[in-house]
Amino acid sequence: MQGSIGYNLAFAAAVCLVCAVVVSSSAVALADRQDRNAALDRQKNVLLAAGLATDDESLDADEVVTRFGPITRIMVNLATGERVGDVDPATFDQRAATIDPVLSRTAPDNAARIARLPNTVLVYEIRDEADRLEAVILPVEGLGLWGTLYGFIALEGDLRTIRGLTFYEHKETPGLGGEVDNPRWKARWTGRLAFDDDLAPAIAVVKGLAGAVADDPHAVDGLSGATLTSRGVTNLLRFWLGPDGFDPYLTRLRAEGSAD
Repeated sequence: MQGSIGYNLAFAAAVCLVCAVVVSSSAVALADRQDRNAALDRQKNVLLAAGLATDDESLDADEVVTRFGPITRIMVNLATGERVGDVDPATFDQRAATIDPVLSRTAPDNAARIARLPNTVLVYEIRDEADRLEAVILPVEGLGLWGTLYGFIALEGDLRTIRGLTFYEHKETPGLGGEVDNPRWKARWTGRLAFDDDLAPAIAVVKGLAGAVADDPHAVDGLSGATLTSRGVTNLLRFWLGPDGFDPYLTRLRAEGSAD
């Protein structure tokens, strides 16, 4: 009897060990593929924000890479807006940097409820053959109702007009706050103005319907039944377009443009 129990325990332990090895090996083998898929998904969302792809298109990896060709990835010091040359944008992980106390800092109190800010951020620029800025795509994030929304906002070369907005990850309620990734709602952002005449962030998701772009340039239709998500989108955009976000970088770009 005791031998039988010992055998059963040994057999169970052996099975557990084999299963653990198989699961661990599979996780390691799939990690690179998962990382590549995540990178491709982010690139596709950059394309969506920039208007270089549409939601109804099914793009394979090669097509994503091809369309991404005109876009330049640039590392920027968030506090100063200066370009950083010693960080590889191909391997940079902004989320990992944000939680690393060496690579980030505590954020000031803010309505978007962002706790930490990375010292370095990855941004995207589109320039013409004469090196004139056509668009810039900025990563944004902030708290919605149930969790953090992650996305991109694209600005035209005037650094004021919104070219597009997309969210690639969120935990909002389907049919309510989850409408942040509805193509019809996202299309309403195009042509709106992110800043007022004094270049202060002014874009807002309003309650109800916004007017036409010409009449109501700083407003976007609210999400029906999702007041807190709508407010969260307003808060996160105003934060990242403001002085604690990308304002130093945008100010430098504006200075470069005026110098031209």
